[in-house]
This record gives sequence, C-alpha cells and structure tokens, in this order.
Amino acid sequence: MAPLSSTPVQDHVALAEIELCGELMIAASGADGERLSPDRIDEVLKVGAGAAAGGGPEARERPF
Repeated sequence: MAPLSSTPVQDHVALAEIELCGELMIAASGADGERLSPDRIDEVLKVGAGAAAGGGPEARERPF
C-alpha cells in the first residue's frame, strides 16, 4: 500500500469547472421551465454577448 502524501494537491481547472457546474445547478433549480435558455446559461457562465461587451478574458463564443 502506497503511503498517503502529506502535501495537498489541487487541480485549479477541475475546481473551477465544479464551481461553474454548481452555479448552473443553482440557476436551474430556480428556473421556471424545464430548461435554462441559452442566454441564461451564458449569463450564469459569464460568456457570450454580455461578457463580450465587458471585454474580459472570459468573453468568448459558445462552441455550440
């Protein structure tokens, strides 16, 4: 059996993705319909036309 490492390892990309998924789940739980609209998803994830106006690095097109 391998000894456990005493140094914690963090995957910052994975943690960011988990946080984004959590934000989407919170938004979905408060939605009126069955699904979030693409515009609402963009708003929650801070991407799309609204974010592009801000000019930040997160301003990007959705791939779908």
